[in-house]
Amino acid sequence: MALEPEQVGRSKADLAEMLRVLRKQAGLSQARLAARCHISQSKVSKLETGEVTPSLVDAELILRAVGAPPALVAEVTALARLANTEWQAVRSSWRRGLDKRQAELAALEADAVELRYFLPSMITGLLATPEYIRASLDHVPGDTARTVARKIERQVVLYDTSKRFTFLLTEQAVRWAVVPPPVLAVQLDRLVSLSQLSNVRIGVLPLSTPITRGPMNTFTVYDDRLVTVENFTGRIVFQDARDIAEHLEIFDQYERHALFGEDARDRLREWASCYR
Repeated sequence: MALEPEQVGRSKADLAEMLRVLRKQAGLSQARLAARCHISQSKVSKLETGEVTPSLVDAELILRAVGAPPALVAEVTALARLANTEWQAVRSSWRRGLDKRQAELAALEADAVELRYFLPSMITGLLATPEYIRASLDHVPGDTARTVARKIERQVVLYDTSKRFTFLLTEQAVRWAVVPPPVLAVQLDRLVSLSQLSNVRIGVLPLSTPITRGPMNTFTVYDDRLVTVENFTGRIVFQDARDIAEHLEIFDQYERHALFGEDARDRLREWASCYR
C-alpha cells in the first residue's frame, strides 16, 4: 500500500469504522469480541471510536475473531500499518520554524533511554560542531540562528549517563564536504572526543567494508517504540511494532560491520589528517 501523506489522518477513522462494521457483520457484541481476542471490552470500544489506534497485532486478533476473508485481511492490515504511520513534510517544518522541530526532537530524546541513529549521508546535529550545523542549514529559507542555537542546546543530552546512544555513520556521512577541509577536520576531532563518553558509541562504516545491503535512508530508533525515517521532502514516523522491529534488524545488520572504539577513532583521525 503506497503511503500518500493526505491519507494518513483519514486512515485512522476509516480503520475504526471498518473494525466496528466487521464486528457487527459477524454478529458479535463488543464483550464477545473482547473475550475472543483476550482484550478488555473498553479497549474494543476505544478501537472502534478511534480513541485508540489499533496496532497490527490488535487488527489481526480482531480479523481472526470475526473470520475475515484473506482479501479483507490484507486491506485492513495495510490500513492498520498506515494508521500507525505519520508523515511530516519538511516544508511544513520550515513554515512552523525549525526551532520548533528542535523542541520536538528534544522531547523525543528526553523520553527515550536507548537511542540509535543510522547516518548514511551526513553527521547529525547532536554530534556536529556549530560551523557544521550552520553550513548544513544553508539551503533552509529564513534566519536559522535560533535553529542553530537549539541544535547546540540539544547536545547536552549526550552527557546524560542514564541514556545510551549508538551512532552508525558511513564514510560518506563522515567525509561529505559540508564545510571546508580544515573545518571538517575539527568536526572529525569532535567525533573522536564524543566517542569516548561512556554512554556514547560511535561506529563508522568505511567504504571498503563489504556490505551487500546499500544504505538508503537516515533513520532514528527511540527505544523500541518509535522510528523516524528522513528523506529530501520530509520524514515518516513509524509507531507500529513490526516497522520498528524491521528497522532494529536493519540497524543490527550494519552495526555488526561497523568499527567502534579505538578502531573507529583511528579511522576518524586518519580521515581528519587528510583535511589538515
